[in-house]
Amino acid sequence: MPKPIIGVMPLWDDEKESIWMLPGYFDGIINAGGTPVMLPFISDEHDLHRLMNICDGILFTGGHDVSPELYGEEPVESVSSCKMRDDMEKIVLEKAIVTDKPVLGICRGIQFINAALGGTLYQDLPTQYQSKTDHHQKPPYDIPVHLVSIAKDSPLFKCLNTEQIQVNSYHHQAVKDVAPNLKVMATSADGLVEGLYMPQHRFLWAVQWHPEFSYLKDENSRKIFKAFVDSMIIYE
Repeated sequence: MPKPIIGVMPLWDDEKESIWMLPGYFDGIINAGGTPVMLPFISDEHDLHRLMNICDGILFTGGHDVSPELYGEEPVESVSSCKMRDDMEKIVLEKAIVTDKPVLGICRGIQFINAALGGTLYQDLPTQYQSKTDHHQKPPYDIPVHLVSIAKDSPLFKCLNTEQIQVNSYHHQAVKDVAPNLKVMATSADGLVEGLYMPQHRFLWAVQWHPEFSYLKDENSRKIFKAFVDSMIIYE
């Protein structure tokens, strides 16, 4: 049986003006039985739609802050966004939803998906949502630093079969108001949204933590990648 092909959003380096990739995104997919392909850094709608025709699913990676323009706000001083990436991901997400292709969002991924679908974000957690929970840990990033509670009526609970897990955490922004078509499936102890899904979509999950850093040590991280890849069997 052919392995599902998964388009992975590229990371962008402002200083080097280059695209790059963290190996954990690819390795997590490969370990789960998929074949990852990094998409080019473009925003041409026609070209992106052609590329998506060969992809069975899409992974929205971490990286730059999501531009507040997506949800009608002026950026605060600490926001560092990338317009090309926002434009590219908006096209890809819309196409993935229309074609019902599986989507997994990680870190920036959950933030972008929420903002693009009509939600809002905390632009700068340290000033807009002060908390004792560690949301910006220091290396190594495969060590869990806080607890996440999982909604029992969510697909994440069905996947992991537990109400609480320990996760790693490294993010500057976070979900504020949840988009109308999304539902919360995980929260941190301080009340921040840590997981979202779209009930009417075949598979659209997004998490705030980083399974790409922890999948080697953490079974729950591997299960998330596996659920994502397994959801594409419909396209075989």
